Amino acid sequence: MRILMVCLGNICRSPLAEGILKHKAALAGLQFTIDSAGTNGIHVGEAPHHLSQKVAKKHGLDIGSQVARKFIKQDMHHYDKIYVMARDVMEDVKQISGSDFDPGKVDYFLNILYPSQNKDVPDPWYGDEDGYDEVYDLIDATCTKLIEQSLVSLKMQNI
Repeated sequence: MRILMVCLGNICRSPLAEGILKHKAALAGLQFTIDSAGTNGIHVGEAPHHLSQKVAKKHGLDIGSQVARKFIKQDMHHYDKIYVMARDVMEDVKQISGSDFDPGKVDYFLNILYPSQNKDVPDPWYGDEDGYDEVYDLIDATCTKLIEQSLVSLKMQNI
């Protein structure tokens, strides 16, 4: 399974989602490839936001080696599942992908916790550290549910 997490700049939400899901997948013994990207390209080449890194470290995760990159049209073909963090990101992914957009591959990340509600993961960029803590907790809970669903799915396939 190849999973891509996408937010606007690829320095706050999607790097946290990438780091948390990689950690949880490894603990569960799942052979997932997990990456992240941003749709606006403003932070290409940068490390995750210092508060994203700080919050991750509080939970024993080091996401400092991640490097921001821009979502590209070819990502639609390379990944099995693409999770967007917000409505504006979904619109950007559709626009960038053009005729290659595959609605069967792309979903709102929080639909894992709140099916069909298309809720946004709040962007902590404009706030203080507390906002990053809240976003971490929300992403962590969503990743836990994603891992649980994946394990159930694998178990069902092996029955």
